[in-house]
Amino acid sequence: MKLRWTFVRMVVPLLSFLLLAGGCSRKKPAYLNPDLPVDQRVQDLVSRMTLEEKVSQMVHPAKAVKRLHIPAYNWWGEALHGVARAGIATVFPQSIGLAATWDADLMLKVATVISDEARAKHHEFVRHGLRGQYQGLTFWSPNINIFRDPRWGRGMETYGEDPYLTGSLAVEFVRGMQGDDPHYLKVVATPKHFAVHSGPEPERHTFNAVVDDHDLWSTYLPAFEMSIRWAGAYSVMCAYNRFRGDACCGSRFLLTDVLRGQWGFQGYVVSDCGAIRNIWKTHKIVKRGPEAAALAVKAGTDLNCGSQYDSLKQAVQMGLLADADLDTALTRLFRARMKLGMFDPPERVPYAQIPFEANNTPEHAALALRAAHESIVLLRNARGLLPLSKDVKRVAVIGPNADDEIALLGNYHGVPSNPVTLLQGIRQKLPSAQVSFALGPDLAENMPAFEPVPASALRPDTTGSDQGLRARYFDNLKLKGKPTLARIDSSIDFNWYLDPPAEKLADGVFSASWEGWLVAPDSGTYYLGAYGFRQFKITFADSELVSFEGRTNPRLRYKKIRLEAGKLYPIRVEYRGIEPHTQQRASLQLVWSRPPAVREREALATAKSADVVILGLGLSPRLEGEERRIEIPGFKGGDRTDLKLPQTQEEFLRKVVALGKPVVLVLFNGSALAVNWAAENVPAIVEAWYPGQAGGTAIADVLFGDANPGGRLPVTFYKSVDQIPAFTDYGMAGRTYRYFRGQPLFPFGFGLSYTRFRYSDLRVPGTLTTGDSLQIEVTVQNVGRRAGDEVVQVYASAPKAREIRWLVGYKRVHLKAGEKRRVRLAISPWALAWVNADGKRVLEPTVVDLS
Repeated sequence: MKLRWTFVRMVVPLLSFLLLAGGCSRKKPAYLNPDLPVDQRVQDLVSRMTLEEKVSQMVHPAKAVKRLHIPAYNWWGEALHGVARAGIATVFPQSIGLAATWDADLMLKVATVISDEARAKHHEFVRHGLRGQYQGLTFWSPNINIFRDPRWGRGMETYGEDPYLTGSLAVEFVRGMQGDDPHYLKVVATPKHFAVHSGPEPERHTFNAVVDDHDLWSTYLPAFEMSIRWAGAYSVMCAYNRFRGDACCGSRFLLTDVLRGQWGFQGYVVSDCGAIRNIWKTHKIVKRGPEAAALAVKAGTDLNCGSQYDSLKQAVQMGLLADADLDTALTRLFRARMKLGMFDPPERVPYAQIPFEANNTPEHAALALRAAHESIVLLRNARGLLPLSKDVKRVAVIGPNADDEIALLGNYHGVPSNPVTLLQGIRQKLPSAQVSFALGPDLAENMPAFEPVPASALRPDTTGSDQGLRARYFDNLKLKGKPTLARIDSSIDFNWYLDPPAEKLADGVFSASWEGWLVAPDSGTYYLGAYGFRQFKITFADSELVSFEGRTNPRLRYKKIRLEAGKLYPIRVEYRGIEPHTQQRASLQLVWSRPPAVREREALATAKSADVVILGLGLSPRLEGEERRIEIPGFKGGDRTDLKLPQTQEEFLRKVVALGKPVVLVLFNGSALAVNWAAENVPAIVEAWYPGQAGGTAIADVLFGDANPGGRLPVTFYKSVDQIPAFTDYGMAGRTYRYFRGQPLFPFGFGLSYTRFRYSDLRVPGTLTTGDSLQIEVTVQNVGRRAGDEVVQVYASAPKAREIRWLVGYKRVHLKAGEKRRVRLAISPWALAWVNADGKRVLEPTVVDLS
């Protein structure tokens, strides 16, 4: 069987190419000849297409053109911190966490793994005839917008508030994604959202960003310029909003003058999803769809995520566009597909040889763990509380983020095969200790915290003392026929990827149902629901409670109900699993949120009986993120309205600290938190971000001394929202460490360690010859008793510059206890130059600061 499968895997791609080429009996057209120059091939292909065929290729689900043997292709892919929405994949820390590593070399390794898995998945999909969304080789990552304001819900997707840190990490991400082959692209990376885009989320379809030339060229454009000029990014996504009155996806200034004119960009531009429709529908720049489509194409937007470009034929017929305008866009699009090897024999494309087994490997998991280690920032460690002793007997792990998979993942994520939460990581670290868990407070007011419904609350019938629900598993997706397996499940809390219900159902292509009774231990208001993938429904008290159907990531669905203690309520749960070959993870949890007063009482009792308390608090992708339908105290539309820890958590934190126990606060979040009280009263604070699949393991390693935290903040932690300008003000005055003159809670670049470092023998040339890099050398010594990482940071300042100072170079180094190393940094003149009021870079006398 193994030999036959190997034969099929080798032959199918070859047969596909022969069919594409029209067989051996006819002469191949030029565009199918891999020995010809790419531009000649593309010109030949585009010249053969009709107007209708051209239009069909300029929307993200490009249709097949059978007469030209062009297969269907969906341009939409996501890979922000791992291949996303395409099933099982290695999930690295969210982008803001990767930025906190301050490790460009690591970023290159991470992106290389992501592109390996992307190639492996794509070719496996194609082998099964799948060419849908999230199954291609073009990825709309990285997000390199500047995180100018901590209220922005999508700031977690970025590399922070500094243009140089953002740009340098983006360069390595793009290089790792696109590969280094001289002829072929490994995948296409797409820096986004171009340009001047960072919230507010509820207004992104109507907002007009207005900034002066200094802020434009010193803050909003540098990372894009670095990605294009230094890394050769082959795609760019234009933003939803307007810039200086023009829609970003219809801006000749941005897309033609700057991107292609000044920076020499050779790739294609894709719109954000629905952004072309916005041009007439919400921005009201033109009156009709064909006018919006024509405006965008002429400005330089080649591909429409959405359907507005379906009106391009009408635009041509109306005289708004010439056929040649479409040819220009199509040439860029098909050049990308040619460079990805889509029209060549697979044996000619080195990246097509990456096997499916390269996905989700132990080596990739090890890199995810390393990235999580490096992303963790130690914010406070009073009296050396950390690292904790592994001899501790009783540990309380408490909080809504302490055992929640969602808190590991952030947004735009893949599906990890074996995610490790904080609770799981600590239990694995301390197998002999008593590690107790309590959920504790809600995430925020009107945002409940969930846990699996325990066996003690489930009954298979109304008589007897048995616990659980009656389960039936079927070897189809329709709950039909004779069950493959019937049993009593004590609870519904399954990751079937790791533990399938039966060998026959190990591929996840099955359906299941559970029936019985729910009984609450306490009277009160509950929230009942499920977290899972791909389709589930809960019927409660003979009516549908919640349902969900999705094809990308697991989702949480729930509804508020009133339960009386001891009363039996009929419940039925239905689940339909994954479709064949989609590489997803079959999983389902039946979850509830019990009354907050009950949870708080249990949590405080758990803390009181422990020797040390570890709190998993902070934010959640349920609170912050892209255009979310949420409006509760502190949050609106995915953004934040203040910077505080949610009040429910703040009040609980103070009660725990009042018990007098040693307390460690572990923060899960994608944006800065004003934890002012905690910074004065909690002995140890660890910033974990959304740390990815290995988050729990990495945090436990740090807490108990098997890893030394070396992450640094990529954003400023302010004390209050009152310290910064209005969210809608895109001017940089008073924002970020470069312009903020107040006292932050924790500054940009900050991070503690379990060891100490000493600098000596700094050497900086007195003069810099035009065109040369500034060569800086310094000796760094670890003068502590533990191995650890130091991040050498170099800043510049100039008397005439608006910036207080700005980052021009950095390097993360690992030093053993007592080790001394000479560190060299080459600072480019481009980074040293400051931007004047006219937007011009000026290289005049500057002061270099090493920290």
